[in-house]
Amino acid sequence: MSGDIYIAAAGALSCEKRLQIISNNLANVNTAGFKMDQGQLKQIDPAEVPSQGGGDSGDLAASRAHLFWNNFSVYTDHSNGPLKQTDNVFDLALNGKGFFCVQTPDGVHYTRKGDFTLNSEGVLVTSNGWPVLGEGGEITVQGKENPMKNAIFNVDRQGNVAVDGKQVDTLRIVDIEEISQLSKAGDTLFKPPAGGVTEAKAEDVSVSQGFIEMSNVDAVKMMTEMIEVMRGYESYQKIIQSADETYSQAINDIGVL
Repeated sequence: MSGDIYIAAAGALSCEKRLQIISNNLANVNTAGFKMDQGQLKQIDPAEVPSQGGGDSGDLAASRAHLFWNNFSVYTDHSNGPLKQTDNVFDLALNGKGFFCVQTPDGVHYTRKGDFTLNSEGVLVTSNGWPVLGEGGEITVQGKENPMKNAIFNVDRQGNVAVDGKQVDTLRIVDIEEISQLSKAGDTLFKPPAGGVTEAKAEDVSVSQGFIEMSNVDAVKMMTEMIEVMRGYESYQKIIQSADETYSQAINDIGVL
């Protein structure tokens, strides 16, 4: 395969991957706490490209191929999403950098999705049942008479949790230094790598009770990018088709590449 077709095919594949990312972002435009993904291309270092001295054109194209197939990567945009008021006392949103800590069967995970609730034991949990962590561990809401019905649950802007006016714990809100090492684990949870990450107490962050943070996906921008990507993909297809026709004609009419 010729070098120009390699380049065009790599561009087409990058467009396919970008389209997959955009489609997933749009599917989660209304998902609370969702962080959109972005694709980026690696700039090719001219020093890595083999010189044209030595070898025929076919060998040269093959030797350069790896430079064009592995130039696309994905990263997560952790910018804040807009807040939506719900007036539910168990809905909590973060203003600024930081994550809530959640205890899962696979260890501590992190999230910005604050639509919490109470389980049957009065423990503050996520929508899928994982305990939300405070500085002292799991946060249990116990009222004067009934753990759920008569307790007055309040969280101030510093994350201090009070039940019936008495502070019981402080939300464990952390900032992650190696945020790029976090990977998505489903349901807006972020999983640390096997070696762990460095947690730091989140600074310049406040908690809003009765609010949830919505997705940071800009639907209009995503639709615009989708149109752009589809047009780019069509262009690469035309380049591949044109190059293929050119080489086919050379084979048929001239007999050499």
